[in-house]
Amino acid sequence: MTIDTTTRRSLKTSETRGAYRRDIDGLRAVAILLVVIYHVWIGRVSGGVDIFLMISAFFLTGSFLRRMQADRPIEAGRFLISRFRRLMPAAAVVLAATLGVCWVMMPETMWPQLWKEGWASLGYVQNWVLAFDGVDYYAHDAALASPLQHFWSLSVQGQVFVLWALLFLLGAFLVRWTRRSPAPVMSVLFGVVFAGSLAFSVYETETVQTFAYFDTSARLWEFAAGSLLAIALPHLRVPRVLRAVLGWLGLIGIVVCGMVIDVQGGFPGYLALWPIVSAALVIVAGTRPRGEHPELRSFGPDRLLATRPVLALGRDAYALYLVHWPVLILWLTWRDETRTSIPGGLLVIVVSLVLARLVTLFVERPLRLPAGERGTVLRNLGVIGLCVALVAAVLLPWQIGTNVRNAELQRQYAKTYTGAMGGDTAKEDGQIPLVPAPGAGDRERWSRLDGSCTGRFASKVATVQESCSQTENAANAEHLVVVIGDSHANQFSGALRPVADERGWGVVMLMRPWCSLESHEEGTELADYCDAWQREAVKKVLSLEPDAVFTIVTAASPDSADERLIDGAEETVDAFTSAGIKVFGVRDNPRSAVSNYYECAISHEPCDFPVENALAADNPALALGDRITPIDFTPWICPNGLCLTEMGHVAVYLDTNHLSFPFVKSLAPALSRQLGDYLTASHR
Repeated sequence: MTIDTTTRRSLKTSETRGAYRRDIDGLRAVAILLVVIYHVWIGRVSGGVDIFLMISAFFLTGSFLRRMQADRPIEAGRFLISRFRRLMPAAAVVLAATLGVCWVMMPETMWPQLWKEGWASLGYVQNWVLAFDGVDYYAHDAALASPLQHFWSLSVQGQVFVLWALLFLLGAFLVRWTRRSPAPVMSVLFGVVFAGSLAFSVYETETVQTFAYFDTSARLWEFAAGSLLAIALPHLRVPRVLRAVLGWLGLIGIVVCGMVIDVQGGFPGYLALWPIVSAALVIVAGTRPRGEHPELRSFGPDRLLATRPVLALGRDAYALYLVHWPVLILWLTWRDETRTSIPGGLLVIVVSLVLARLVTLFVERPLRLPAGERGTVLRNLGVIGLCVALVAAVLLPWQIGTNVRNAELQRQYAKTYTGAMGGDTAKEDGQIPLVPAPGAGDRERWSRLDGSCTGRFASKVATVQESCSQTENAANAEHLVVVIGDSHANQFSGALRPVADERGWGVVMLMRPWCSLESHEEGTELADYCDAWQREAVKKVLSLEPDAVFTIVTAASPDSADERLIDGAEETVDAFTSAGIKVFGVRDNPRSAVSNYYECAISHEPCDFPVENALAADNPALALGDRITPIDFTPWICPNGLCLTEMGHVAVYLDTNHLSFPFVKSLAPALSRQLGDYLTASHR
């Protein structure tokens, strides 16, 4: 979000420089105050970020449009370099400082995510990392929230800067080609972006809202609204009294937005029109039409927004946005709290204000270019390079050093990692490091096959093809088995793969996160996301005519014995068995809603729990009778009725509910025992 003071304009006007709007600086102050208060105490989304996004496009468009009207070249490349040169220093300092504190303060289990988000924030792609990781932005919990999470909006903004520069290049071409003035041409372009993005945003918000929140495509209309306002504003003629009324309505709308509408569940769909329209009304209210006497008294909110205290807050708005979230999350982590008290929240805000002032004084201001100037390309690139180097100076030694150390320790103790076959090792002296190590990559943490599906295994349905992977031998193997379902089915493939290799099976897996083969209530988010994929995935399996299908058929309830057979299991099983496909129904593993079992294992905390507290007394899959062959790993996950978090120097879990790949791989003998001689050489 652009809330930095570098977008301010000189009080003087020219053909290339717009007039400085004190009231818009004040509007930034109101928006950032709402963002901070809502984050610290209320635990809801205020709509303030949406206002910042719109304002950034408002100023950006005004700058480009004046260049076009003056028949000056767009110079998109130079513009982008200068823009990032303005934004990156403060962001890099805060990012490096936050990462440094996290290195000392945060548990090792969080390090890989912090590394990934650190690089993503530096590269302005943090929003996509959060979107694809399925992060719930609204989880106000230090155990879940990342201190770098707020960089998502800066990433969206950076991506839009690039796109807007390209749009203005296109607009400049169309102006020359059509011989029309810039304003109408750009109005059409931004109108198309606004309509298309808003329609897409409404659709995606209703279907996959948690992804839509971070999706740049679903946010473009907010920027386009700011651009359209910048184009239209010089031509508006609104009576003074009406402007004042609209302005106060807009300001009230901004303040109450997060209180009266479901911001967190409905953004960035049509509900986000509320803060965008409200901010537009405030901006219109502070605009004097040409010809209006400058000494006429304003009765609108611009008078309030232009007062010294408000402007002082607006001056540090960018820095305050950067620092307040890490301060909050680190405070909650240190205090082991999920919410701040009133005194604690006040302390967080005061510390954030002080840090923001320091960042503005000693980072932003010394490096700020004079208004209207872009600086030399080499100097700007030099500043950007220093920003990258600063963050890398923290990330590289942290990440590389950790991985080198872990690799050496694992090599030294390789023979001790026996997993499920090694029994409880949690009470040993702790000299042997657990696997997967906190810094391990995804290949060491999650099971996966050799590559994407090809040949007859490939699907023309995009969602199915995206979910499809296979072993290298699948095309030529005598026997083929398929794993289908969600991440819990995926983790099971870690035990299946060694058995398949031993018996010469080819393996194909169809896995979509959150999508087991359970039926969902029509109209729900999971139904919209999963049901079409389920239908097409089952069709694909039937077309492959495999020897067997492996899938999860029960659903464990977090911290509860209310384990059940998944809804629709009988219908799905019947679809396979009627086609002559053998079905192995895998029982779900115990899970938690609170405890991160991986963190427990790494820190050697006592998080073991009785199996009767997490699973039903009898496997619900047995209700399917002889239609399936049940596969149950419970005796090995929970030996002697106690579910362990560490076995054979291997962490049993990766988080609250997923088993780690090294542990699941160690379950291969348990799977082989349950399969008996199925499709072995002797069986054939």
